[in-house]
Amino acid sequence: MDFKKIDAPVNTTTINKNEIDEPTGNIYEAISIISKRATQINSEIKKELLEKLDEFATYNDSLDEIFENKEQIEVSKFYERLPKPQALATQEWLEDKIYYRNTIDSED
Repeated sequence: MDFKKIDAPVNTTTINKNEIDEPTGNIYEAISIISKRATQINSEIKKELLEKLDEFATYNDSLDEIFENKEQIEVSKFYERLPKPQALATQEWLEDKIYYRNTIDSED
């Protein structure tokens, strides 16, 4: 999923509790689902960032020479400006883009 296209807030915002727990009827269950999705998003973003930064890696034993790579700095700044994973997950939840199921109810 392309997280750069999601219109999630970068800053902290207040969200109506009723909007969060409306799909499940339980605020704790909704927050648990959002939390698990935020963990998934975080690991995907981290993997993508490490792959991009690995392109700039120089394996040199000399500690005397440290180069400032402008492209590497720009990549890092771009990822710093992205919304936080919990904001992305919450936005996906509010837009009904997260699939979830309660396994306890479906065992009947």
